[in-house]
Amino acid sequence: MGREATAAGGKASRRRGDELERAILDAVWAELAEHGYDRLTMDGVAARARTSKPVLYRRWPNRAALVIAALGRNAPDYQDPPDTGELRSDLAAFLRGLLHRFDDLPMDAVHGFLVDLLRDPELRVRFRTGLTASGPVDALVAMMRRAADRGEINAARLTRRTASLPLDLLRDAFLVSGTVPPDHVVDEILDEVVLPLLKAP
Repeated sequence: MGREATAAGGKASRRRGDELERAILDAVWAELAEHGYDRLTMDGVAARARTSKPVLYRRWPNRAALVIAALGRNAPDYQDPPDTGELRSDLAAFLRGLLHRFDDLPMDAVHGFLVDLLRDPELRVRFRTGLTASGPVDALVAMMRRAADRGEINAARLTRRTASLPLDLLRDAFLVSGTVPPDHVVDEILDEVVLPLLKAP
């Protein structure tokens, strides 16, 4: 359509910048929830956002990039991770926040995206650079470093590999089960694997 929005009074108006981007990413999330990843299309997003496909393609080259942008917007604040004064509480709150951002999406939408992620090398690169390159791991490192400064864990055990371990284990749990891991899986990962490793001499 030629106009990106139509006001209630019938006058055409153009949305730009952040306002337009919010409308588009809201539409992506709604399309994911209604149709799943496999049936999400640029046409459907454009229609729901009341904009045009050329507007979408000026910002995102394909539907995968659109979905990654929508997932990124719904991610926790990596710059300000939890700071409760106790590492287990910090990690549990952060990891559950990561998982629960998918609560309003059907499992086939999340699963379909991850299947494409596994089979499409270009999509994996875009996902790593656009969403997971450093944000969540940096946040985990920050929480663990604070704990090391408090004497709560062994600083010698803190590496980027150990910091990324809870994310790796949660991703594996999702891929094996096909469902977003429940809170008790977060508890098991922390209590049986991550915290004993970080506290080991």
